[in-house]
Amino acid sequence: MMKVSKLKQAIKKEFFIYLATLLVLIIIAHSDMLTDPMARFRLMGEKENYAHPFLYSFIIYAVIFVLRKTIDFVLRLFEKKTH
Repeated sequence: MMKVSKLKQAIKKEFFIYLATLLVLIIIAHSDMLTDPMARFRLMGEKENYAHPFLYSFIIYAVIFVLRKTIDFVLRLFEKKTH
């Protein structure tokens, strides 16, 4: 039961990081989302490019994920071992 709880917590954390990445990229790439989001959604509908924000966010999320895990690994290598 404890492993399931840890897994749920980890999934929630990663989902939050993905959503934060998505929101930051939206604001950086399309600053008009802050003033007139409906115009941006209409434009997406006209061009039928619904998937690109999720795809780009996933690519950036994957890069961030690899960097986080690499840093965690390196830090664990230099941790003092307590026996």
